[in-house]
Amino acid sequence: MNINLDFATIFERWPAFLDGALLTLQLAFIATLLGTVIGVLGAIGRRSHHPIVSRICGIYVESIRNTPLLVQIFLVYFGLASLGLKFSAFAVAAAALTINVGAYTTEIIRAGFDSIPRGQIEAAEGLALSRAQIYWHVVMWPAIEKVYPSLTSQFVLLMLASSVTSQISAEELTAVANYVQSDTYRAFETYILVALVYIVLSLVMRAGFWLLGLVIFPRRRRLGTPL
Repeated sequence: MNINLDFATIFERWPAFLDGALLTLQLAFIATLLGTVIGVLGAIGRRSHHPIVSRICGIYVESIRNTPLLVQIFLVYFGLASLGLKFSAFAVAAAALTINVGAYTTEIIRAGFDSIPRGQIEAAEGLALSRAQIYWHVVMWPAIEKVYPSLTSQFVLLMLASSVTSQISAEELTAVANYVQSDTYRAFETYILVALVYIVLSLVMRAGFWLLGLVIFPRRRRLGTPL
């Protein structure tokens, strides 16, 4: 069986692939940034002493974690359209990815909060630290530091999962690949190239998060703790 691979035709479309890769990174960046904010607020809400707040956050997390991402994207896309709200495919994709990763980030950060020993908080109270100081320096920041590797892995997975946004015509990397292979009839070569690009993007993101960890967690850098 002869396999005739022709990558020359595919490489001619490199500007389209570059645009798709950049859009993929933009989606990942927006969703990561906003999802982290939602995750922190959601984790605080999940541990709230107010049952209504805690229950609302719990419903949000369980609803998102127990439904497929593609269904969530369709719900946002067609839901907004049914309300007469028209947004670009990019905006809808970013919103759907943010909602999705926010739920997973909530649980990861909540686990970090739960890992802080009660005695550590009591010691901070004994030093007459304010409630805000305790929450920031003793609870939140150490908790995020502990779960930072899990958070970064989740954000890389989010970038890879952004490929499903091609179903609503968001022109990210997979959407570009679908267009190129339908135009060139070189599906095998196209998706080999796209798979390699996704690997590169994943490695770039992991390296970026590693460097960010060295900056924002100097204690880990001094101790040589892997991020």
